[in-house]
Amino acid sequence: MDEATLFTQLSDVPEPTAAERLSEWFNRHVYAPGVVFFSDWRAVTGAVILTGFLLMGTVGVYVVPEPRVMEGPIFVMPFTNWDYPLGTGVMGKSILGQVVHATPAMLKMIAAGALLSVSLGTVIGTVAGYRGGLSDSILMTVTDVVLTIPGLALVIVLASIYQPEDPFIVGLILGIDNWPRLARTIRSQVLSIREEAFTESSRIMGLSELTILRKDLISNLMPYISVNFANSSRKVIFESVGLYFLSILPFTTLNWGVMMNEAYNGANLTRPEELHWLLIPMVLIILVSLGFILLAQGLDRVFNVRLRARHENASRSETDGGERA
Repeated sequence: MDEATLFTQLSDVPEPTAAERLSEWFNRHVYAPGVVFFSDWRAVTGAVILTGFLLMGTVGVYVVPEPRVMEGPIFVMPFTNWDYPLGTGVMGKSILGQVVHATPAMLKMIAAGALLSVSLGTVIGTVAGYRGGLSDSILMTVTDVVLTIPGLALVIVLASIYQPEDPFIVGLILGIDNWPRLARTIRSQVLSIREEAFTESSRIMGLSELTILRKDLISNLMPYISVNFANSSRKVIFESVGLYFLSILPFTTLNWGVMMNEAYNGANLTRPEELHWLLIPMVLIILVSLGFILLAQGLDRVFNVRLRARHENASRSETDGGERA
Protein backbone atom coordinates (compact mmCIF):
# COMPACT_ATOMS: atom_id res chain seq x y z
CA MET A 1 0.00 0.00 0.00
CA ASP A 2 1.56 3.32 -1.08
CA GLU A 3 1.72 6.41 1.15
CA ALA A 4 -1.06 8.26 -0.66
CA THR A 5 -3.43 5.35 -0.26
CA LEU A 6 -2.50 5.04 3.41
CA PHE A 7 -3.48 8.62 4.22
CA THR A 8 -6.61 8.73 2.09
CA GLN A 9 -8.09 5.44 3.19
CA LEU A 10 -11.54 5.88 4.73
CA SER A 11 -12.59 4.19 7.94
CA ASP A 12 -14.80 1.14 7.67
CA VAL A 13 -16.79 2.32 10.70
CA PRO A 14 -20.05 3.92 9.48
CA GLU A 15 -21.12 7.35 10.66
CA PRO A 16 -23.60 7.13 13.57
CA THR A 17 -27.21 7.71 12.65
CA ALA A 18 -29.38 10.38 14.24
CA ALA A 19 -31.06 7.71 16.41
CA GLU A 20 -27.68 6.45 17.61
CA ARG A 21 -26.52 9.97 18.46
CA LEU A 22 -29.76 10.60 20.37
CA SER A 23 -29.32 7.31 22.25
CA GLU A 24 -25.73 8.24 23.10
CA TRP A 25 -26.83 11.64 24.40
CA PHE A 26 -29.63 10.08 26.47
CA ASN A 27 -27.29 7.50 28.04
CA ARG A 28 -24.67 10.09 28.89
CA HIS A 29 -26.81 12.97 30.15
CA VAL A 30 -29.99 11.30 31.44
CA TYR A 31 -29.72 7.56 32.04
CA ALA A 32 -26.30 7.33 33.72
CA PRO A 33 -26.81 10.36 36.05
CA GLY A 34 -30.33 9.12 36.85
CA VAL A 35 -29.13 5.64 37.83
CA VAL A 36 -26.42 7.11 40.07
CA PHE A 37 -28.89 9.57 41.62
CA PHE A 38 -31.62 7.05 42.44
CA SER A 39 -29.13 4.49 43.76
CA ASP A 40 -28.04 6.94 46.49
CA TRP A 41 -30.50 7.21 49.39
CA ARG A 42 -29.03 10.57 50.42
CA ALA A 43 -29.79 12.15 47.05
CA VAL A 44 -33.31 10.74 46.98
CA THR A 45 -34.07 11.75 50.58
CA GLY A 46 -32.69 15.25 50.10
CA ALA A 47 -34.62 15.69 46.85
CA VAL A 48 -37.87 14.53 48.51
CA ILE A 49 -37.41 16.97 51.41
CA LEU A 50 -36.62 19.94 49.18
CA THR A 51 -39.41 19.04 46.75
CA GLY A 52 -41.81 19.10 49.68
CA PHE A 53 -40.71 22.63 50.61
CA LEU A 54 -40.88 23.70 46.97
CA LEU A 55 -44.45 22.43 46.67
CA MET A 56 -45.34 24.05 49.98
CA GLY A 57 -44.05 27.40 48.72
CA THR A 58 -45.73 27.20 45.31
CA VAL A 59 -48.87 25.05 45.48
CA GLY A 60 -49.40 25.20 49.25
CA VAL A 61 -50.12 28.93 49.34
CA TYR A 62 -53.17 28.31 47.14
CA VAL A 63 -54.38 25.35 49.19
CA VAL A 64 -53.80 26.60 52.75
CA PRO A 65 -55.64 29.84 53.66
CA GLU A 66 -53.54 32.81 54.72
CA PRO A 67 -53.38 33.05 58.55
CA ARG A 68 -55.61 35.63 60.26
CA VAL A 69 -55.69 37.00 63.80
CA MET A 70 -58.14 35.12 66.06
CA GLU A 71 -59.21 32.71 63.35
CA GLY A 72 -59.19 29.98 65.99
CA PRO A 73 -58.67 29.34 69.71
CA ILE A 74 -55.34 30.34 71.22
CA PHE A 75 -52.59 27.80 71.88
CA VAL A 76 -54.21 24.80 70.24
CA MET A 77 -51.75 21.91 70.55
CA PRO A 78 -50.51 20.27 67.33
CA PHE A 79 -52.49 17.29 65.97
CA THR A 80 -55.40 17.81 68.39
CA ASN A 81 -57.67 19.88 66.14
CA TRP A 82 -57.50 19.05 62.42
CA ASP A 83 -58.78 22.50 61.50
CA TYR A 84 -55.38 23.66 62.81
CA PRO A 85 -53.07 20.63 62.31
CA LEU A 86 -49.94 22.33 63.70
CA GLY A 87 -51.82 24.26 66.36
CA THR A 88 -52.17 28.00 66.94
CA GLY A 89 -50.30 30.77 68.76
CA VAL A 90 -51.30 33.43 71.24
CA MET A 91 -53.26 35.38 68.60
CA GLY A 92 -55.17 32.30 67.43
CA LYS A 93 -53.41 32.26 64.03
CA SER A 94 -52.89 28.88 62.39
CA ILE A 95 -49.25 27.86 62.61
CA LEU A 96 -49.65 25.74 59.47
CA GLY A 97 -50.83 28.82 57.58
CA GLN A 98 -47.89 30.85 58.87
CA VAL A 99 -45.42 28.10 57.93
CA VAL A 100 -46.79 27.65 54.41
CA HIS A 101 -47.08 31.35 53.61
CA ALA A 102 -43.58 32.04 54.95
CA THR A 103 -42.03 29.45 52.62
CA PRO A 104 -42.21 31.44 49.31
CA ALA A 105 -40.13 34.26 50.79
CA MET A 106 -37.59 31.76 52.11
CA LEU A 107 -37.30 30.12 48.67
CA LYS A 108 -36.76 33.51 47.02
CA MET A 109 -34.05 34.46 49.52
CA ILE A 110 -32.30 31.10 49.05
CA ALA A 111 -32.44 31.38 45.25
CA ALA A 112 -31.11 34.94 45.19
CA GLY A 113 -28.43 34.58 47.87
CA ALA A 114 -27.08 31.12 47.02
CA LEU A 115 -27.08 31.69 43.25
CA LEU A 116 -25.31 35.05 43.66
CA SER A 117 -22.56 33.69 45.92
CA VAL A 118 -21.98 30.45 43.97
CA SER A 119 -22.07 32.13 40.55
CA LEU A 120 -19.69 34.92 41.56
CA GLY A 121 -17.31 32.57 43.36
CA THR A 122 -17.25 30.07 40.49
CA VAL A 123 -16.77 32.61 37.68
CA ILE A 124 -14.16 34.70 39.49
CA GLY A 125 -12.20 31.70 40.79
CA THR A 126 -12.26 29.87 37.44
CA VAL A 127 -11.25 32.87 35.31
CA ALA A 128 -8.53 33.94 37.75
CA GLY A 129 -7.03 30.47 37.99
CA TYR A 130 -7.14 29.73 34.26
CA ARG A 131 -6.00 33.05 32.82
CA GLY A 132 -3.46 34.02 35.48
CA GLY A 133 -1.35 37.13 35.05
CA LEU A 134 -2.99 40.53 35.42
CA SER A 135 -6.53 39.10 35.44
CA ASP A 136 -5.61 36.83 38.35
CA SER A 137 -4.02 39.69 40.29
CA ILE A 138 -6.99 42.04 39.88
CA LEU A 139 -9.67 39.44 40.66
CA MET A 140 -7.84 38.05 43.69
CA THR A 141 -7.16 41.55 45.03
CA VAL A 142 -10.87 42.31 44.91
CA THR A 143 -11.59 38.95 46.55
CA ASP A 144 -9.09 39.59 49.35
CA VAL A 145 -10.55 43.05 50.00
CA VAL A 146 -14.04 41.56 50.40
CA LEU A 147 -12.61 38.82 52.63
CA THR A 148 -11.27 41.42 55.06
CA ILE A 149 -14.74 42.91 55.60
CA PRO A 150 -16.62 41.32 58.55
CA GLY A 151 -19.43 39.58 56.71
CA LEU A 152 -22.12 39.47 59.39
CA ALA A 153 -21.44 43.07 60.42
CA LEU A 154 -21.74 44.19 56.79
CA VAL A 155 -25.03 42.33 56.37
CA ILE A 156 -26.47 43.81 59.58
CA VAL A 157 -25.45 47.35 58.56
CA LEU A 158 -26.93 47.02 55.07
CA ALA A 159 -30.13 45.45 56.41
CA SER A 160 -30.49 48.17 59.04
CA ILE A 161 -29.92 51.03 56.57
CA TYR A 162 -32.08 49.83 53.69
CA GLN A 163 -34.70 47.81 55.62
CA PRO A 164 -35.40 45.66 52.52
CA GLU A 165 -38.85 44.13 52.19
CA ASP A 166 -38.38 42.26 48.91
CA PRO A 167 -37.11 38.70 49.67
CA PHE A 168 -34.89 38.79 46.56
CA ILE A 169 -33.11 41.91 47.85
CA VAL A 170 -32.71 40.32 51.28
CA GLY A 171 -31.18 37.23 49.63
CA LEU A 172 -28.75 39.33 47.59
CA ILE A 173 -27.62 41.19 50.72
CA LEU A 174 -27.11 37.90 52.57
CA GLY A 175 -25.12 36.46 49.65
CA ILE A 176 -22.65 39.35 49.45
CA ASP A 177 -20.11 37.86 51.87
CA ASN A 178 -20.41 34.20 50.83
CA TRP A 179 -18.49 34.14 47.54
CA PRO A 180 -14.85 35.13 48.30
CA ARG A 181 -13.84 31.89 50.06
CA LEU A 182 -15.39 29.84 47.27
CA ALA A 183 -13.53 31.91 44.66
CA ARG A 184 -10.23 31.38 46.47
CA THR A 185 -10.74 27.62 46.74
CA ILE A 186 -11.87 27.18 43.13
CA ARG A 187 -8.88 29.18 41.89
CA SER A 188 -6.52 26.79 43.67
CA GLN A 189 -8.32 23.80 42.10
CA VAL A 190 -8.19 25.35 38.62
CA LEU A 191 -4.44 25.98 38.91
CA SER A 192 -3.91 22.21 39.02
CA ILE A 193 -6.65 21.20 36.55
CA ARG A 194 -5.44 23.57 33.83
CA GLU A 195 -2.18 21.61 33.62
CA GLU A 196 -3.93 18.28 33.02
CA ALA A 197 -3.56 16.51 29.68
CA PHE A 198 -7.23 16.89 28.67
CA THR A 199 -7.10 20.67 29.20
CA GLU A 200 -3.90 20.95 27.19
CA SER A 201 -5.49 18.85 24.43
CA SER A 202 -8.46 21.22 24.26
CA ARG A 203 -6.11 24.18 23.86
CA ILE A 204 -4.15 22.41 21.10
CA MET A 205 -7.41 21.62 19.29
CA GLY A 206 -8.17 25.34 19.23
CA LEU A 207 -11.30 25.23 21.41
CA SER A 208 -12.45 28.59 22.70
CA GLU A 209 -11.58 29.69 26.21
CA LEU A 210 -15.25 29.69 27.20
CA THR A 211 -15.63 26.07 26.04
CA ILE A 212 -12.56 24.97 27.99
CA LEU A 213 -13.78 26.74 31.13
CA ARG A 214 -17.23 25.19 30.83
CA LYS A 215 -16.42 21.64 29.73
CA ASP A 216 -12.99 20.93 31.17
CA LEU A 217 -12.78 23.04 34.32
CA ILE A 218 -16.24 23.77 35.74
CA SER A 219 -17.55 20.27 34.91
CA ASN A 220 -14.74 18.75 37.02
CA LEU A 221 -15.50 21.17 39.86
CA MET A 222 -19.25 20.48 39.97
CA PRO A 223 -19.11 18.21 43.06
CA TYR A 224 -17.41 20.97 45.03
CA ILE A 225 -19.72 23.65 43.60
CA SER A 226 -22.85 21.66 44.51
CA VAL A 227 -21.65 21.24 48.10
CA ASN A 228 -20.98 24.97 48.33
CA PHE A 229 -24.42 25.76 46.91
CA ALA A 230 -25.92 23.70 49.74
CA ASN A 231 -23.74 25.45 52.32
CA SER A 232 -24.60 28.89 50.91
CA SER A 233 -28.31 28.03 51.00
CA ARG A 234 -28.06 26.98 54.63
CA LYS A 235 -26.16 30.14 55.50
CA VAL A 236 -28.82 32.31 53.84
CA ILE A 237 -31.53 30.49 55.83
CA PHE A 238 -29.72 30.86 59.15
CA GLU A 239 -28.80 34.51 58.60
CA SER A 240 -32.28 35.54 57.44
CA VAL A 241 -33.96 33.77 60.34
CA GLY A 242 -31.48 35.35 62.76
CA LEU A 243 -32.00 38.86 61.38
CA TYR A 244 -35.79 38.53 61.47
CA PHE A 245 -35.64 37.03 64.97
CA LEU A 246 -33.54 39.99 66.19
CA SER A 247 -35.99 42.42 64.50
CA ILE A 248 -33.23 43.85 62.29
CA LEU A 249 -35.26 43.09 59.17
CA PRO A 250 -38.84 44.45 58.97
CA PHE A 251 -41.75 42.20 59.90
CA THR A 252 -43.63 43.00 56.69
CA THR A 253 -42.82 39.53 55.31
CA LEU A 254 -43.79 36.24 56.90
CA ASN A 255 -40.67 34.36 57.91
CA TRP A 256 -39.77 31.51 60.24
CA GLY A 257 -37.61 34.01 62.15
CA VAL A 258 -40.66 36.26 62.60
CA MET A 259 -42.59 33.28 63.99
CA MET A 260 -39.79 32.51 66.45
CA ASN A 261 -39.63 36.15 67.53
CA GLU A 262 -43.38 36.26 68.16
CA ALA A 263 -43.21 32.98 70.06
CA TYR A 264 -40.29 34.21 72.18
CA ASN A 265 -42.10 37.43 73.06
CA GLY A 266 -45.68 36.19 73.20
CA ALA A 267 -45.56 32.76 74.83
CA ASN A 268 -44.49 31.37 78.16
CA LEU A 269 -41.93 28.92 76.86
CA THR A 270 -41.69 27.12 80.17
CA ARG A 271 -45.20 25.75 79.57
CA PRO A 272 -45.22 22.66 77.30
CA GLU A 273 -48.59 23.58 75.74
CA GLU A 274 -47.09 26.80 74.33
CA LEU A 275 -43.68 25.51 73.30
CA HIS A 276 -44.80 24.19 69.90
CA TRP A 277 -45.08 27.76 68.58
CA LEU A 278 -41.28 28.06 68.79
CA LEU A 279 -40.33 24.45 68.03
CA ILE A 280 -42.18 24.03 64.72
CA PRO A 281 -40.23 26.71 62.78
CA MET A 282 -37.01 25.40 64.37
CA VAL A 283 -37.79 21.89 63.10
CA LEU A 284 -38.46 23.28 59.61
CA ILE A 285 -35.09 25.05 59.58
CA ILE A 286 -33.33 21.83 60.60
CA LEU A 287 -35.28 19.82 58.01
CA VAL A 288 -34.57 22.09 55.03
CA SER A 289 -30.92 22.31 56.07
CA LEU A 290 -30.74 18.52 56.19
CA GLY A 291 -32.34 18.32 52.74
CA PHE A 292 -29.66 20.55 51.24
CA ILE A 293 -26.85 18.58 52.89
CA LEU A 294 -28.15 15.18 51.75
CA LEU A 295 -28.79 16.39 48.21
CA ALA A 296 -25.29 17.86 47.96
CA GLN A 297 -23.75 14.60 49.17
CA GLY A 298 -25.76 12.68 46.58
CA LEU A 299 -24.85 15.08 43.77
CA ASP A 300 -21.19 14.50 44.61
CA ARG A 301 -21.67 10.95 43.26
CA VAL A 302 -23.86 12.09 40.35
CA PHE A 303 -21.09 14.39 39.07
CA ASN A 304 -18.48 11.66 39.49
CA VAL A 305 -17.32 11.01 35.92
CA ARG A 306 -16.16 7.44 36.58
CA LEU A 307 -19.48 6.36 38.09
CA ARG A 308 -21.46 7.88 35.22
CA ALA A 309 -19.15 6.26 32.66
CA ARG A 310 -19.61 2.86 34.31
CA HIS A 311 -23.41 3.03 33.99
CA GLU A 312 -23.17 4.53 30.52
CA ASN A 313 -20.99 1.63 29.34
CA ALA A 314 -23.35 -0.88 30.96
CA SER A 315 -26.31 0.66 29.14
CA ARG A 316 -24.41 0.65 25.85
CA SER A 317 -23.47 -3.03 26.31
CA GLU A 318 -27.09 -3.97 27.01
CA THR A 319 -28.22 -2.08 23.90
CA ASP A 320 -25.57 -3.70 21.70
CA GLY A 321 -26.41 -7.15 23.12
CA GLY A 322 -30.11 -6.63 22.45
CA GLU A 323 -29.44 -5.57 18.86
CA ARG A 324 -27.23 -8.61 18.22
CA ALA A 325 -29.88 -10.89 19.72
